[in-house]
Amino acid sequence: MTSTLYRHGVVHSPADPFAEALLVEDGVVAWMGSDDTADGLVAGVDEVVELQGALVAPGFVDAHVHLLETALAADGLDLTPAGGAVSMAAVLDAVAHVAAARGAGDRRIVHGTGWDEGAWPEGRPPTRHELDAAGQGLPVYLARVDVHSAVVSSALADLAGLRDLPGWSDDGRVTGGAHHAARDVARAVTAGERTALYRTALAKAAAAGIVSVHEQSAPHVDTRDGLRELLATTADAASGLPLVVGYRAEACVTVDDARALLADLPGLTGIGGDLNVDGSIGSRTAALRKPYADAPGTSGTLHMSAEQIANHVTAVTRAGSHAGFHVIGDRALDELLLGLRTAADVEGTAAIAAAGHRVEHAEMVDAHSLAQIVLLGLRLSVQPAFDIAWGGPDGMYATRLGRGRAAAMNPFADLAAAGVPLALGSDAPVTPFDPWAGVRGASAHHEADQRISVRAAFRAATRGGWRLAGLDHSGAGELRVGAPAHLAVWQAEHLVVQASRTSSWSADPRAGSPLLPDLGPDEPAPRCLRTTRAGVVLHDVLG
Repeated sequence: MTSTLYRHGVVHSPADPFAEALLVEDGVVAWMGSDDTADGLVAGVDEVVELQGALVAPGFVDAHVHLLETALAADGLDLTPAGGAVSMAAVLDAVAHVAAARGAGDRRIVHGTGWDEGAWPEGRPPTRHELDAAGQGLPVYLARVDVHSAVVSSALADLAGLRDLPGWSDDGRVTGGAHHAARDVARAVTAGERTALYRTALAKAAAAGIVSVHEQSAPHVDTRDGLRELLATTADAASGLPLVVGYRAEACVTVDDARALLADLPGLTGIGGDLNVDGSIGSRTAALRKPYADAPGTSGTLHMSAEQIANHVTAVTRAGSHAGFHVIGDRALDELLLGLRTAADVEGTAAIAAAGHRVEHAEMVDAHSLAQIVLLGLRLSVQPAFDIAWGGPDGMYATRLGRGRAAAMNPFADLAAAGVPLALGSDAPVTPFDPWAGVRGASAHHEADQRISVRAAFRAATRGGWRLAGLDHSGAGELRVGAPAHLAVWQAEHLVVQASRTSSWSADPRAGSPLLPDLGPDEPAPRCLRTTRAGVVLHDVLG
């Protein structure tokens, strides 16, 4: 038996809101209580952690990630403003710098991720001819921040055979099939490289206090072999890695298709996830009921029909699993709900609701759609960092959709009030592993009436992820005696008790509610000191 005693801190637990110490034995929370009692336990434990006022809280679950792409993005050019890409010219300079440093005959692909033309003075991405010049004829692949489109050089277009594929534009902009083909070529790695990249991404997640991630694997993102490796490697906490909850986005027509996929990927949680019904707002590929405000002739693209959705949902439900779909635009949500209602006509609404099917993103939900979401028992994985990055009257959503439609994006409060199960994710590499930023984003939504409490957002970012995966029965996602010790230790400037539904606070400990970091705009971000999964240390700067 191994044991660790955490004392002289603050424990976030509704089971004991006043706990100052916590004992972990063999990966399970064995006791919580006061420092006075903890002092008497010191002699009988293997490790004593002096918290010095730090917060012990349930570890985060990132409910939507792409591990290989996250690691590859970190390994390539950082084309975000933080990385210095404040203009198209800066991007071309970055490409030119890489090309100039290459030796003769080095034809490796130059890749980068994160550009957003909306914030640039030029107001557009570079063309392939500009990339040809800057890259000195090298193959270049630069993904937009939403990773639903990219710009490529002529050499990359030739290498991937893009010119005759749907989604190819002669200026080097690629979407749809052309983008998938470009990504396949640009991000090809060996098995050894893939393993190293996975570990790099998972280590970053652990350093952010994340104990589990929902990997949204798809043929255009990663291989079945890659997902199989992730599931096997992280199945045991002894791996020292966050648990990978696996989803595979391959459409099924029959129940035999679904059963075959489940058999081929042992440990697979769901069939879908990034099974794309549409694209993204930023790339103007999200399917809308009305055209884009800044491109009146464009209303996005549907990638799945209601019939295909119904077949998939029916097959997955009969196989005893749950489906997941990437949905951004309101037209795409209409198609998804039509497909689900068709499946319910066959299987029965109760069977569909009991399966716990998921929707990823669901950014444009009106009252009619919300009613159907509730009726069909859907669970939503949402990304509050999207509102931080692109919401507000002057943000990208307002540019693409107009301020009226943009104001209705990501209605977290409406969803929570209707009782829709929510989990928070980053969609890394679209936004980084930063779960506190997600909690802050949900509680400080640009539209005040769509804010949820910090406490509710924190619960969605912790227990919510276990719930969407059907794994909350073990007690994961909260700290109480008998629950697995999936936890993170945080250094925060101020700990406070949330006093209301929105974001007001009380420092009065008599409120009897567990404390959380103050996430006010002037407060420094909490710093992760240790992350453990079932008591196994994944990240540690405590010494």
